[in-house]
Amino acid sequence: MKEKFYITTAIAYTSRKPHIGNTYEVVLTDAIARYKRLRGYDVFFLTGTDEHGQKIQDIAEETGVTPKQYVDGVAGEIRKIWDLMNSSYDKFIRTTDDYHVAAVQKIFKKLYDQGDIYKGEYEGLYCIPCESFFTPSQAPDGVCPDCGRKLSTTKEEAYFLKLSKYQDRLIEYIETHPDFIQPESRKKEMINNFLKPGLSDLCVSRSSFSWGIPVTFDEKHVIYVWIDALSNYITALGYSPDSKGELYNKYWPCDVHIIGKDILRFHTIYWPIMLMALGEPLPKQIFGHPWLLAGMDKMSKSRGNVMYADDLVRHFGVDAIRYYLLSEMPFAQDGEISYETIIARYNSDLANTLGNLVNRTVAMTGKYFGSVIPENKKPKAIDKELSDFAMGTVKTYAEKMDAFKVADALEAALSLAKRSNKYIDETTPWALAKDEAQKDRLASVLYNLLECIRITAVMLKPFMPETAEKIFAQINTDAHEWESVLTYGNIQCGKQLPVPNVLFARIDEKIKLEELAAENAPAPKEEEKTNEISIEDFAKIEIVAGKVLESKRVEGSDKLLVSQIDIGTKTVQVVSGIAKYYEPDDFVGKTVAVIKNLKPVKLCGTLSEGMVLAAANKKGLSVLTLDKDMPAGTKIS
Repeated sequence: MKEKFYITTAIAYTSRKPHIGNTYEVVLTDAIARYKRLRGYDVFFLTGTDEHGQKIQDIAEETGVTPKQYVDGVAGEIRKIWDLMNSSYDKFIRTTDDYHVAAVQKIFKKLYDQGDIYKGEYEGLYCIPCESFFTPSQAPDGVCPDCGRKLSTTKEEAYFLKLSKYQDRLIEYIETHPDFIQPESRKKEMINNFLKPGLSDLCVSRSSFSWGIPVTFDEKHVIYVWIDALSNYITALGYSPDSKGELYNKYWPCDVHIIGKDILRFHTIYWPIMLMALGEPLPKQIFGHPWLLAGMDKMSKSRGNVMYADDLVRHFGVDAIRYYLLSEMPFAQDGEISYETIIARYNSDLANTLGNLVNRTVAMTGKYFGSVIPENKKPKAIDKELSDFAMGTVKTYAEKMDAFKVADALEAALSLAKRSNKYIDETTPWALAKDEAQKDRLASVLYNLLECIRITAVMLKPFMPETAEKIFAQINTDAHEWESVLTYGNIQCGKQLPVPNVLFARIDEKIKLEELAAENAPAPKEEEKTNEISIEDFAKIEIVAGKVLESKRVEGSDKLLVSQIDIGTKTVQVVSGIAKYYEPDDFVGKTVAVIKNLKPVKLCGTLSEGMVLAAANKKGLSVLTLDKDMPAGTKIS
């Protein structure tokens, strides 16, 4: 029976399209998953999206759609990018999936019933983008220590998880399981900075917004992000406190969670304590990978240094970008990305080293042996040096991959291609071809080159799956399983090779950078002009005078008012984002301009059947009102 291997990414937050730094994680995880499959493991690879929270609710309100409509769009975009990058996940979970929602509610109830969750009140500093609470001592300057944004002061009723109850048990577990947190530097950070100073109990519900999984026994509360999001690693396997499921019994505990170093605290403290409280085994390892930086800075829209996977793939191809991401990131330090470094690595490693090796070896086999793989008829000591190097490289590669030192493993794989190019210079096959007496020696040289190309391609399968398949096709071999690289000499002689194709054509750096600069240049400012419509277009919009009869705040939102407005023929319900500028009582009695034929939509779960017109700028907002008394329903034109 195959040994199982369960690997996960952190689930991506659906507030925005992921940039290339976010995409690195799924490519890294995919490479490890593919390697384990190559080694014969029964792999389950989980990824997905985290879809609840105040930030998403706020964005959805601002864009005029429901939170579910918003996350549907972003989750679809994330999955599209994961597929574009050729990630071989076995399951894509969304935290809005019905089975996840039901399981999380049962987890919360179980923890509450056994006394690990209790009701209290939270007062302190909160970062909306990071979904994180901080004490004044953790953020003395009032800004988020993780993202640098200004924190807001929050006071609300909440439920709390008793972290302190499990603190000593967790410290003991980490200290007796030295591989639990990797790299080593991350483990020291968690113990010294968070665990030993003492844990505060964790806020696990919110009552100030509504976009979340409802607490079944307290309708005012939704389950806060960490119990919701972190539970995905087990709910995706069918776990529920009352029924664990076949996949859970097979694959849990997880072999490794691959996460960004910025969310290490949540995965190495909150998540293990949740599992301890549930009475479930802890994951075997949590690997906090470094960041991919644009120059020296973390990517962000505000800095204007964001790159996206789909744009990079369009210019360089999927496997070239996978190769760059996986080769550029050290084990424990941050990596960098720029167009210049992508092009440099593409030309040196992919075009010059790998592509050139495959192309000229296949071409020489065609020229000197009619494209038939020759026999190793006359080996010499230098061939033994090459085969020993190849076998040593396979061993190094496996050791590095087993330790998740992916960049080092990829460097080892490419080192065999570099050594093979050197072997060509040492054996000079073009010179051997001039002497008929050296025909057998030439055959051995080309045989060794084709065999080393085969071994290199097998090692590249987890990193560059499409390229590996192209190489196998060019050297016409089906010997590309892991067992085939444990011994030397498994390429089959006598097989016919196709006409060689260029794997990676060199990029002209100057031309490509000019192309990218033109594409990324901001659009030239045009003179402000009216977006003209015809009178027929305007006639489609039915605007009438509306008398505001009732108004109140939408529960869970500090931006929305829901009003009952008489428009003459009927009374309609309208949700408006004006609560920061109008108190409900002040809004009642006004005669306002209402679009009455707008398609109804739900905002924050509340139906809106029209739109109140308003003017807004950075200084404030003013609803359009009629300066004379006009009957409700009077047409405005």
